[in-house]
Amino acid sequence: MDSKLLDILACPVCKGPLGYYRAGPELVCRADRLGYPVRDGIPVLLEEEARRLASDDPALAG
Repeated sequence: MDSKLLDILACPVCKGPLGYYRAGPELVCRADRLGYPVRDGIPVLLEEEARRLASDDPALAG
């Protein structure tokens, strides 16, 4: 994921920062514990496409 793109993207729910989880691949909002999928290199920032992350999910660790 391009770091410049990551700098301007925000969580559509809380408008907070997103982190990139390579193994997903997905963009992660730690505040809302949501993982947004990245499909063919394109982030899908739709709340209904996000998955809820458990507090022990490895995506939240990075």
